[in-house]
Amino acid sequence: MANFFFGFSYWKHPFVRPFFEEEIVFINPLFSTKHLRLALKRGLNAQSSVFIWGRKSFKEVEAYARQHGIAIYRVEDGFIRSVGLGSDLTQPYSLVVDSRGIYFDPTCESDLEHLLNTHTFTEDELLRAARLREFLIAHKLSKYNQFSDRELDLPRNRKIVLVPGQVEDDASIQYGAQGMRNIELLAAARANAPDAYIIYKPHPDVLAGNRVGDVLQEEALRYCDRVVTAVSLDSVLSCCDEVHTMTSLVGFEAIMRGIRVYTYGLPFYAGWGLSVDAMKCTRRKRRLQRDELVAATLLLYPRYIDPHTKKTCEVEETIKGLMDEKIRIKHSWSYRWGQRIRNILSRRTQQIIRLFH
Repeated sequence: MANFFFGFSYWKHPFVRPFFEEEIVFINPLFSTKHLRLALKRGLNAQSSVFIWGRKSFKEVEAYARQHGIAIYRVEDGFIRSVGLGSDLTQPYSLVVDSRGIYFDPTCESDLEHLLNTHTFTEDELLRAARLREFLIAHKLSKYNQFSDRELDLPRNRKIVLVPGQVEDDASIQYGAQGMRNIELLAAARANAPDAYIIYKPHPDVLAGNRVGDVLQEEALRYCDRVVTAVSLDSVLSCCDEVHTMTSLVGFEAIMRGIRVYTYGLPFYAGWGLSVDAMKCTRRKRRLQRDELVAATLLLYPRYIDPHTKKTCEVEETIKGLMDEKIRIKHSWSYRWGQRIRNILSRRTQQIIRLFH
Protein backbone atom coordinates (compact mmCIF):
# COMPACT_ATOMS: atom_id res chain seq x y z
CA MET A 1 0.00 0.00 0.00
CA ALA A 2 1.46 3.34 -1.06
CA ASN A 3 1.15 6.62 0.78
CA PHE A 4 0.72 9.71 -1.39
CA PHE A 5 2.38 12.94 -0.23
CA PHE A 6 1.20 16.36 -1.40
CA GLY A 7 2.75 19.79 -0.82
CA PHE A 8 6.20 18.52 0.16
CA SER A 9 8.98 20.59 -1.42
CA TYR A 10 11.64 18.60 -3.26
CA TRP A 11 14.24 19.28 -0.57
CA LYS A 12 11.97 17.66 2.02
CA HIS A 13 11.70 14.33 0.18
CA PRO A 14 14.84 12.59 1.54
CA PHE A 15 14.31 14.12 4.99
CA VAL A 16 10.74 12.82 5.33
CA ARG A 17 11.33 9.24 4.23
CA PRO A 18 12.98 8.01 7.48
CA PHE A 19 9.80 8.79 9.45
CA PHE A 20 7.65 6.35 7.45
CA GLU A 21 8.04 2.63 6.97
CA GLU A 22 5.48 2.38 4.14
CA GLU A 23 6.07 3.15 0.47
CA ILE A 24 5.98 6.90 -0.25
CA VAL A 25 4.90 8.52 -3.51
CA PHE A 26 5.58 12.26 -3.68
CA ILE A 27 3.26 14.20 -5.98
CA ASN A 28 4.96 17.32 -7.34
CA PRO A 29 3.46 18.06 -10.78
CA LEU A 30 4.73 20.88 -12.97
CA PHE A 31 1.26 22.40 -13.03
CA SER A 32 -0.58 23.04 -9.75
CA THR A 33 -3.93 21.76 -11.07
CA LYS A 34 -2.62 18.29 -11.95
CA HIS A 35 -2.13 16.79 -8.46
CA LEU A 36 -5.09 14.42 -8.48
CA ARG A 37 -4.55 13.34 -12.08
CA LEU A 38 -0.90 12.53 -11.45
CA ALA A 39 -1.69 10.71 -8.20
CA LEU A 40 -4.33 8.54 -9.90
CA LYS A 41 -1.90 7.78 -12.68
CA ARG A 42 0.66 6.67 -10.10
CA GLY A 43 -1.76 4.37 -8.27
CA LEU A 44 -3.82 6.37 -5.76
CA ASN A 45 -6.81 4.23 -4.75
CA ALA A 46 -9.09 3.37 -1.83
CA GLN A 47 -6.28 1.42 -0.13
CA SER A 48 -3.94 4.43 -0.13
CA SER A 49 -3.44 7.16 2.45
CA VAL A 50 -3.00 10.87 1.73
CA PHE A 51 -0.45 13.04 3.55
CA ILE A 52 -0.47 16.84 3.15
CA TRP A 53 2.19 19.24 4.36
CA GLY A 54 0.92 21.69 6.96
CA ARG A 55 -2.33 23.46 6.22
CA LYS A 56 -1.95 23.45 2.42
CA SER A 57 -5.13 22.95 0.45
CA PHE A 58 -5.59 20.35 -2.29
CA LYS A 59 -9.34 20.53 -2.82
CA GLU A 60 -9.65 17.93 -5.58
CA VAL A 61 -7.41 15.46 -3.78
CA GLU A 62 -9.20 15.97 -0.46
CA ALA A 63 -12.65 15.62 -2.06
CA TYR A 64 -11.56 12.41 -3.83
CA ALA A 65 -10.16 11.04 -0.57
CA ARG A 66 -13.36 11.74 1.34
CA GLN A 67 -15.49 10.24 -1.44
CA HIS A 68 -13.47 7.00 -1.39
CA GLY A 69 -12.87 6.73 2.36
CA ILE A 70 -9.16 7.48 2.08
CA ALA A 71 -7.49 8.67 5.29
CA ILE A 72 -6.03 12.19 5.19
CA TYR A 73 -3.11 13.15 7.44
CA ARG A 74 -1.41 16.50 7.86
CA VAL A 75 2.33 16.66 8.51
CA GLU A 76 4.46 19.38 10.07
CA ASP A 77 7.78 19.84 11.85
CA GLY A 78 7.84 18.69 15.45
CA PHE A 79 8.69 20.75 18.52
CA ILE A 80 12.31 19.61 18.92
CA ARG A 81 13.45 19.96 15.36
CA SER A 82 17.15 20.51 14.68
CA VAL A 83 20.25 22.56 15.39
CA GLY A 84 19.75 24.65 12.24
CA LEU A 85 16.68 26.37 10.83
CA GLY A 86 14.01 24.66 8.77
CA SER A 87 14.04 27.66 6.44
CA ASP A 88 17.72 26.88 5.78
CA LEU A 89 16.56 23.46 4.53
CA THR A 90 18.08 21.49 7.37
CA GLN A 91 17.05 17.95 8.28
CA PRO A 92 14.21 17.77 10.82
CA TYR A 93 14.57 15.19 13.58
CA SER A 94 10.89 15.23 14.53
CA LEU A 95 7.59 15.42 12.65
CA VAL A 96 3.96 15.38 13.69
CA VAL A 97 1.44 13.36 11.68
CA ASP A 98 -2.13 14.37 12.48
CA SER A 99 -5.30 12.51 11.45
CA ARG A 100 -7.77 15.17 12.61
CA GLY A 101 -6.24 18.54 11.78
CA ILE A 102 -2.91 20.09 12.74
CA TYR A 103 -1.80 21.47 16.09
CA PHE A 104 -1.40 25.11 15.02
CA ASP A 105 -4.89 25.43 13.52
CA PRO A 106 -7.44 25.90 16.33
CA THR A 107 -10.39 26.15 13.93
CA CYS A 108 -10.79 22.37 14.26
CA GLU A 109 -9.66 19.66 16.66
CA SER A 110 -6.21 18.18 16.16
CA ASP A 111 -4.84 14.89 17.44
CA LEU A 112 -2.84 16.88 19.99
CA GLU A 113 -5.92 18.70 21.26
CA HIS A 114 -7.76 15.36 21.43
CA LEU A 115 -4.94 13.88 23.51
CA LEU A 116 -4.96 16.87 25.85
CA ASN A 117 -8.74 16.64 26.23
CA THR A 118 -9.10 12.89 26.70
CA HIS A 119 -5.88 11.02 27.45
CA THR A 120 -5.43 9.47 30.88
CA PHE A 121 -1.79 10.11 31.67
CA THR A 122 0.03 7.31 33.47
CA GLU A 123 2.54 7.80 36.26
CA ASP A 124 5.29 6.54 33.96
CA GLU A 125 4.37 9.09 31.26
CA LEU A 126 4.36 11.94 33.74
CA LEU A 127 7.67 10.88 35.27
CA ARG A 128 9.22 10.58 31.82
CA ALA A 129 7.79 13.99 30.85
CA ALA A 130 9.25 15.58 33.99
CA ARG A 131 12.68 14.08 33.28
CA LEU A 132 12.53 15.21 29.67
CA ARG A 133 11.49 18.73 30.67
CA GLU A 134 14.31 18.99 33.19
CA PHE A 135 16.86 17.68 30.68
CA LEU A 136 15.79 20.14 27.97
CA ILE A 137 16.03 23.07 30.37
CA ALA A 138 19.34 21.96 31.89
CA HIS A 139 20.91 21.48 28.45
CA LYS A 140 19.29 24.57 26.87
CA LEU A 141 17.55 22.68 24.06
CA SER A 142 14.51 23.94 22.16
CA LYS A 143 13.03 23.69 18.64
CA TYR A 144 15.98 25.43 16.98
CA ASN A 145 19.40 25.37 18.61
CA GLN A 146 21.64 27.49 16.43
CA PHE A 147 22.39 30.50 18.70
CA SER A 148 24.97 30.57 21.49
CA ASP A 149 24.17 30.98 25.17
CA ARG A 150 25.28 34.13 26.97
CA GLU A 151 24.37 36.10 30.05
CA LEU A 152 22.30 39.24 29.50
CA ASP A 153 22.84 42.40 31.52
CA LEU A 154 19.31 43.32 32.61
CA PRO A 155 17.84 45.59 35.30
CA ARG A 156 17.21 43.84 38.60
CA ASN A 157 14.42 46.09 39.84
CA ARG A 158 11.94 45.68 36.96
CA LYS A 159 9.74 42.87 35.69
CA ILE A 160 11.35 41.31 32.61
CA VAL A 161 8.97 40.45 29.74
CA LEU A 162 9.97 38.53 26.62
CA VAL A 163 8.04 39.15 23.40
CA PRO A 164 9.05 36.58 20.74
CA GLY A 165 8.57 37.65 17.14
CA GLN A 166 6.94 35.31 14.69
CA VAL A 167 6.79 34.71 10.94
CA GLU A 168 3.85 36.92 9.99
CA ASP A 169 2.62 34.85 7.05
CA ASP A 170 2.87 31.62 9.04
CA ALA A 171 -0.26 29.49 9.13
CA SER A 172 -0.33 29.58 12.94
CA ILE A 173 -0.79 33.37 12.74
CA GLN A 174 -3.38 33.19 9.98
CA TYR A 175 -5.49 30.55 11.72
CA GLY A 176 -4.61 31.10 15.36
CA ALA A 177 -4.08 34.85 15.75
CA GLN A 178 -6.30 36.42 13.06
CA GLY A 179 -3.31 37.74 11.13
CA MET A 180 -1.87 39.75 14.04
CA ARG A 181 1.46 41.45 13.28
CA ASN A 182 4.60 41.57 15.41
CA ILE A 183 4.34 45.32 15.96
CA GLU A 184 0.75 44.84 17.18
CA LEU A 185 1.96 42.18 19.60
CA LEU A 186 4.61 44.54 20.95
CA ALA A 187 2.01 47.28 21.43
CA ALA A 188 -0.32 44.88 23.24
CA ALA A 189 2.49 43.65 25.50
CA ARG A 190 3.42 47.22 26.43
CA ALA A 191 -0.23 48.05 27.14
CA ASN A 192 -0.52 45.04 29.46
CA ALA A 193 2.89 45.50 31.11
CA PRO A 194 3.41 49.29 31.07
CA ASP A 195 6.21 49.33 33.66
CA ALA A 196 8.04 46.20 32.55
CA TYR A 197 11.43 45.94 30.86
CA ILE A 198 10.39 44.37 27.53
CA ILE A 199 12.77 42.36 25.39
CA TYR A 200 11.85 41.70 21.77
CA LYS A 201 13.44 38.65 20.15
CA PRO A 202 12.78 38.42 16.39
CA HIS A 203 12.06 35.00 14.93
CA PRO A 204 15.26 33.30 13.68
CA ASP A 205 13.73 32.62 10.24
CA VAL A 206 13.00 36.34 9.89
CA LEU A 207 16.50 37.28 11.06
CA ALA A 208 17.92 34.93 8.44
CA GLY A 209 15.97 36.77 5.74
CA ASN A 210 14.04 33.64 4.82
CA ARG A 211 10.57 34.66 6.03
CA VAL A 212 8.25 37.65 6.50
CA GLY A 213 7.89 39.57 9.77
CA ASP A 214 10.75 42.03 10.13
CA VAL A 215 10.18 44.98 12.45
CA LEU A 216 12.57 47.93 12.16
CA GLN A 217 14.53 48.33 15.38
CA GLU A 218 13.50 51.94 15.87
CA GLU A 219 9.86 50.95 15.44
CA ALA A 220 10.17 48.05 17.88
CA LEU A 221 11.87 50.31 20.46
CA ARG A 222 8.72 52.42 20.64
CA TYR A 223 7.26 49.55 22.69
CA CYS A 224 10.20 47.53 23.98
CA ASP A 225 13.39 48.36 25.85
CA ARG A 226 15.75 46.05 24.00
CA VAL A 227 15.97 43.94 20.86
CA VAL A 228 18.09 40.77 21.08
CA THR A 229 19.08 38.71 18.06
CA ALA A 230 22.07 36.34 18.00
CA VAL A 231 21.49 34.82 21.41
CA SER A 232 19.84 31.56 22.42
CA LEU A 233 16.23 31.42 23.53
CA ASP A 234 17.26 29.94 26.85
CA SER A 235 19.51 32.94 27.55
CA VAL A 236 16.42 35.15 27.60
CA LEU A 237 13.97 32.72 29.20
CA SER A 238 16.35 32.08 32.07
CA CYS A 239 16.00 35.68 33.25
CA CYS A 240 12.45 36.70 32.30
CA ASP A 241 9.31 36.83 34.41
CA GLU A 242 6.68 36.72 31.68
CA VAL A 243 6.28 35.83 28.00
CA HIS A 244 3.73 37.66 25.85
CA THR A 245 3.08 35.90 22.55
CA MET A 246 0.63 35.32 19.74
CA THR A 247 1.07 31.58 19.13
CA SER A 248 4.83 31.06 19.40
CA LEU A 249 6.29 27.79 20.66
CA VAL A 250 8.26 30.04 23.02
CA GLY A 251 5.10 30.16 25.13
CA PHE A 252 5.28 26.39 25.57
CA GLU A 253 8.98 26.64 26.42
CA ALA A 254 8.09 29.22 29.07
CA ILE A 255 5.35 27.06 30.58
CA MET A 256 7.88 24.23 30.88
CA ARG A 257 10.06 26.61 32.92
CA GLY A 258 7.23 27.83 35.14
CA ILE A 259 7.18 31.31 33.56
CA ARG A 260 3.88 33.19 33.35
CA VAL A 261 2.58 33.25 29.76
CA TYR A 262 0.11 35.64 28.12
CA THR A 263 -1.33 34.54 24.75
CA TYR A 264 -2.97 36.89 22.26
CA GLY A 265 -3.80 34.14 19.77
CA LEU A 266 -4.83 30.54 20.35
CA PRO A 267 -1.76 28.26 20.37
CA PHE A 268 -2.05 24.57 21.21
CA TYR A 269 -0.94 25.15 24.81
CA ALA A 270 -3.62 27.80 25.53
CA GLY A 271 -6.96 27.07 27.17
CA TRP A 272 -5.75 24.42 29.62
CA GLY A 273 -5.32 26.66 32.67
CA LEU A 274 -1.56 27.06 32.20
CA SER A 275 -1.57 30.51 30.56
CA VAL A 276 -3.48 33.81 30.58
CA ASP A 277 -5.41 33.78 27.30
CA ALA A 278 -7.02 36.60 25.35
CA MET A 279 -8.88 34.13 23.12
CA LYS A 280 -10.94 31.14 24.22
CA CYS A 281 -11.63 27.71 22.73
CA THR A 282 -14.78 26.04 24.04
CA ARG A 283 -13.55 22.60 22.89
CA ARG A 284 -10.74 22.69 25.45
CA LYS A 285 -12.46 21.42 28.58
CA ARG A 286 -9.74 20.22 30.94
CA ARG A 287 -7.38 21.89 33.37
CA LEU A 288 -4.00 20.30 32.91
CA GLN A 289 -0.82 20.02 34.91
CA ARG A 290 2.40 21.16 33.28
CA ASP A 291 3.81 17.66 32.75
CA GLU A 292 0.55 16.45 31.22
CA LEU A 293 1.00 19.14 28.57
CA VAL A 294 4.64 18.11 28.14
CA ALA A 295 3.80 14.41 27.90
CA ALA A 296 1.20 14.90 25.16
CA THR A 297 3.24 17.47 23.23
CA LEU A 298 6.69 15.87 23.30
CA LEU A 299 6.13 12.17 24.05
CA LEU A 300 2.84 11.08 22.51
CA TYR A 301 2.18 13.37 19.53
CA PRO A 302 5.42 13.59 17.46
CA ARG A 303 7.58 11.07 15.65
CA TYR A 304 11.36 11.18 16.09
CA ILE A 305 14.47 9.97 14.32
CA ASP A 306 17.99 9.53 15.67
CA PRO A 307 20.25 12.32 14.27
CA HIS A 308 23.08 9.79 13.88
CA THR A 309 21.34 6.80 12.29
CA LYS A 310 18.21 8.50 10.82
CA LYS A 311 16.19 5.60 12.25
CA THR A 312 12.94 6.11 14.16
CA CYS A 313 13.46 6.36 17.89
CA GLU A 314 12.15 7.88 21.10
CA VAL A 315 12.63 11.54 21.95
CA GLU A 316 15.43 10.78 24.42
CA GLU A 317 17.63 9.40 21.61
CA THR A 318 16.87 12.44 19.46
CA ILE A 319 17.92 14.95 22.09
CA LYS A 320 21.12 13.01 22.78
CA GLY A 321 21.94 13.32 19.08
CA LEU A 322 21.15 17.04 19.15
CA MET A 323 23.50 17.46 22.11
CA ASP A 324 26.25 15.73 20.18
CA GLU A 325 25.70 18.06 17.22
CA LYS A 326 25.75 21.18 19.42
CA ILE A 327 29.02 20.03 20.97
CA ARG A 328 30.51 19.34 17.53
CA ILE A 329 29.53 22.79 16.29
CA LYS A 330 31.02 24.39 19.39
CA HIS A 331 34.36 22.55 19.28
CA SER A 332 34.95 21.88 15.57
CA TRP A 333 35.94 25.00 13.63
CA SER A 334 35.70 23.25 10.25
CA TYR A 335 32.27 21.77 10.95
CA ARG A 336 30.95 25.07 12.30
CA TRP A 337 32.08 27.01 9.25
CA GLY A 338 30.90 24.28 6.91
CA GLN A 339 27.41 24.67 8.39
CA ARG A 340 27.57 28.46 8.06
CA ILE A 341 28.63 28.29 4.42
CA ARG A 342 25.87 25.77 3.69
CA ASN A 343 23.28 28.06 5.28
CA ILE A 344 24.51 31.11 3.37
CA LEU A 345 24.33 29.22 0.07
CA SER A 346 20.85 27.95 0.95
CA ARG A 347 19.60 31.47 1.71
CA ARG A 348 21.09 32.95 -1.46
CA THR A 349 19.59 30.17 -3.58
CA GLN A 350 16.16 30.73 -2.05
CA GLN A 351 16.41 34.48 -2.65
CA ILE A 352 17.22 33.86 -6.32
CA ILE A 353 14.30 31.42 -6.65
CA ARG A 354 11.90 33.97 -5.10
CA LEU A 355 12.95 36.56 -7.69
CA PHE A 356 11.52 34.34 -10.45
CA HIS A 357 8.23 33.59 -8.69
